[in-house]
Amino acid sequence: MNEGETIKNSLLEKLQLQKASFLSEGHVEAKTRIDRIERSINLLKKNEKDLIQAMADDFGHRAHQQSKLADIDGSIGPLENAKKNLKKWMKSQRRKVTFPLGLFGARGRIEYQPLGVVGCISPWNFPVNLVFSPLAGIFSAGNRAMIKPSEYTPATSQLIKDLLEEAYSPEEVVVVLGGPEVGKAFAEMPFDHLLYTGSGSVAKHIMKSAAENLVPLTLELGGKSPVIIGESADLEVATNNIMAGKTLNAGQICLAPDYVFLPEGRKEEFLQHANNSINEMFPNLKDNPDYTSVINQSHFERLNELVADAEQKGAEVIKLNPADEDFSQQENFRIAPTLIFNPGEEMKIMQEEIFGPLLPVKEYKEVEETISYVNSKDRPLGLYYFGTDDKEQRKVLDKTTSGGVTINDVIMHVTQEDLPFGGVGPSGMGSYHGHDGFKTFSHAKSIYTQSGMVSKLAKAMRPPYKKEA
Repeated sequence: MNEGETIKNSLLEKLQLQKASFLSEGHVEAKTRIDRIERSINLLKKNEKDLIQAMADDFGHRAHQQSKLADIDGSIGPLENAKKNLKKWMKSQRRKVTFPLGLFGARGRIEYQPLGVVGCISPWNFPVNLVFSPLAGIFSAGNRAMIKPSEYTPATSQLIKDLLEEAYSPEEVVVVLGGPEVGKAFAEMPFDHLLYTGSGSVAKHIMKSAAENLVPLTLELGGKSPVIIGESADLEVATNNIMAGKTLNAGQICLAPDYVFLPEGRKEEFLQHANNSINEMFPNLKDNPDYTSVINQSHFERLNELVADAEQKGAEVIKLNPADEDFSQQENFRIAPTLIFNPGEEMKIMQEEIFGPLLPVKEYKEVEETISYVNSKDRPLGLYYFGTDDKEQRKVLDKTTSGGVTINDVIMHVTQEDLPFGGVGPSGMGSYHGHDGFKTFSHAKSIYTQSGMVSKLAKAMRPPYKKEA
């Protein structure tokens, strides 16, 4: 037996154990679901400092306050929300039956039933949040979970495994560590549902593997999320919000603003506001505890190659480096926030998702140009519009398609637990968060109850049929 088969058999044993336990349990009571959620909440609260330090170790440096806000608090919030609302979500929903069956006592309803075992492949950029926030939906729906965290964050992934194994039995939660070989075998498991968060290129392989077992998928991918700054926008506010979003996690966010459309003639104003914003947030960058490092050397080199390619092909590249620091010699992999003005389509930075603190800025004359450009590309995970012109805002919303939209800010729609989070087309399929997560990880079972009266009346519609005269 080769290594791949050994890994696959080991995973299959774990999955079969969970499935058998799920089937033997039967109906999953609300108190059981709440208990599972509470264990995750308590785990996060108790081990907050250790998790934050593990993330910092994996990134070389990661801002501790950012990790607390995005990964710890950003996980506890969804779990608390699910705990508060799951009893309401679990209630059956009455549905209308075809007229006039209801008049004779027939009834229809939907009951939300757990799917069983949900697989979760989580990425490295928010290594705690993207394990625990999906558990809010998975647990509230009454499921078990098998989790494959990223090998790019080994310290965090190992700690998550240790903590979850301490808090849950293997019948409830399993965490599997490893590289591409393990990831491949994991995606081939006959889960009852599989959630994958990561790149579109890997998602194609995930879909092919899942198809072998007809496993339903939720894919949270990414893409090039555009920002459209309207003429009516407060440019200072817009720029401040954009730069804050672009430097959060050093731009290593699937929803980070990927490029900006700026009204023609306002480049210098935008540049001044961007400089002021970075100066205020990060007076220095190289050793600033608030400024996060790029995850590893490979990604660091890729980002620098994007900048070099843009410069070589004639773009105006401006690095926002308040203390004029030298980044050629450093302990970590930090990159100064970098603006690339009016880049050409032949440049790699306009062809690839950036996933770093680099921001192309394109000028436009009419807002229709921006809409046409966005529509000529893959549908993005997020779209951001700044402005107070309601008619223009409506035009952008109606004529573009994206996973979600934030108006007069960036990224923030993902933080709203009552809004579904998901992509469309190449940026993903399906959604979760809040009630929508509960429904994604549940089976909506339709139940029709026939009445005795309808059964008697139905006899008239059964054979033998009377022949027409």
